[in-house]
Amino acid sequence: MRATAAPEEGNKVRLTVELDEAEVDEALAEVLRRLARDVRVPGFRPGKVPRKVMEARMGGAGALRGEAIREAIPDFYARAVADTETDPIDQPDIDITAGEESGPVSFEAVVLVRPTVSIPGYGGLVVTLPSLAVSDDEVEAQIDRLRATSGELVDVTRPIQTGDQVTLDITGVRSEPDDDGDDNDLTASDFLYEVGSDGVVPGLDDQLVGAKAGATITFDSELEALAQTVAFTVEVKDVKELSLPDADDTWAAEASEFDTLAELRTDISERLQQRKTVEGQMALQQKTVEALVELVTEEIPEQLVVSELRERIHDLNHRLEGQGMNLGQFLGVTGRSEEEFLEELRAGALQSVKADLALRALVEAESIELTDDELDEELAAMGARLDMDAATVRSQLEQAGRLSAVRSDRRKAKAMRWLMDSVELIDEDGSPVSRDDLMVNQGEEDSE
Repeated sequence: MRATAAPEEGNKVRLTVELDEAEVDEALAEVLRRLARDVRVPGFRPGKVPRKVMEARMGGAGALRGEAIREAIPDFYARAVADTETDPIDQPDIDITAGEESGPVSFEAVVLVRPTVSIPGYGGLVVTLPSLAVSDDEVEAQIDRLRATSGELVDVTRPIQTGDQVTLDITGVRSEPDDDGDDNDLTASDFLYEVGSDGVVPGLDDQLVGAKAGATITFDSELEALAQTVAFTVEVKDVKELSLPDADDTWAAEASEFDTLAELRTDISERLQQRKTVEGQMALQQKTVEALVELVTEEIPEQLVVSELRERIHDLNHRLEGQGMNLGQFLGVTGRSEEEFLEELRAGALQSVKADLALRALVEAESIELTDDELDEELAAMGARLDMDAATVRSQLEQAGRLSAVRSDRRKAKAMRWLMDSVELIDEDGSPVSRDDLMVNQGEEDSE
C-alpha cells in the first residue's frame, strides 16, 4: 500500500491510497472465508462452499470483489492516516478511483483535520498570581474562628448587629391565597437565626439590624419561589451575641497542642503560608493556560467542540452513576436548567479545545520533542497504574493506534512546563513574584 497526503481548502487533507493487486486478493480471500463460515448453502458443509457457488449467490465475481473492497477500505484508510501522520477530526469522504472491477485499487479520502492555530506573543506572557504573603489579619481571623468554637451565646440589650443570634416569631401573609384558599401559612415560632446569613427571607437582615429585643417589625418581601409578595410580621424575642474567650496562653493551651498563643500564631501562619503556596502553584498553571488561550483568535471547528462536550457529558454521567444519581437529579440539586448547564459545559469544552490547540502550536514553535527514555518512563508509569509491564502497554497502544497520542500528550505536558517556567509572574499589586516563593518546603510538607 502507498499513501500520500495533500492539503485542501477548508482545513482538509486529501489522502491518495494505492493498493497492490495482491492486497486486494488478500481482502477478497478474507471475505470468502467469512462468507463460507456464515452463509448456509444446501448441499455444502459450512466452510466448504466452492468459490464459484459463493460468487453466484453474491451476484457474480464483480459483486463479491466490490464487497471485499468496501470491507477492506476502512482498514487501509486507518493505515494511510497513520503512515501520513494525518490528524483527522471527522469522518472521511471516500471515493474509489480505480480497480473496482479488476487490477490494483486506488481510492481518495478527503477529511477535515485538526487545525494549526497561531499564538503570537507567547514568549512575553504575564501572569498575575494572588498574593503569597500571609497578613496579620488572616492569622487573627483564624484565631477568632478557633475562639468561636469555644465561645458562649450571651443575652444583649443593645441594638442588633450582623452576626448576632436572634430568636424570632415570623408570620407571613401571601398577597394571593394558595390552592386551599389559605393566605396565612408562612409561620415559624422560636426560630433561631444568625443575622447577616441571608438565609430565610429577602430583606430580613436589613430590617433586623438596629432593632432590639421585644421589637415587632413589619415589611413586604417578594418571594421568587411563590412569584408573589408576602407581608411579614416579625417579633424579636431575644438577642444574643457570641462571647469569645480571651486570646491568651491559657486559652491557647486548652484549644490547641501549643502551650502559648505565640506558638499557636506561628503554626497558623506557617500553615496558611503552605496553603497559599499550593494555591499559587495551582493558579500559576490555570492562569498560564488562560493567558495562552487568549492568544488563539482562529475559529475552532465545531467537530472538536462537540467531541469534547460529549466526552465531558460521558464522564459526568459515569461519576453520577457512581453516586447513585442521574443527570436530571444533578440538575435539580444544582438548581440549573439543562440549557444553562449545557451552555456552561460547552464554554468549558471550547476553552479546553483552544488550550489543546495552543499547546500543540507551542510544541511546534519551540521544537519540543519526547526522547525514547521519556516515552519509556511514561509507558512504565501507565503500566504501573494498569498492573501491566511497559512492553505490553506499548504493544496494546500500537495495535490500537494510540501510541502517537500518548507521545503527543507528553510533548504538550513538556510544553506546558516550559511555558510555566517562562511567563513573567506578578502579584495583584504588579510586583514581581519569585518562583522560589512557589516552592513548598519539603520538610514542612512531610510533617503535615
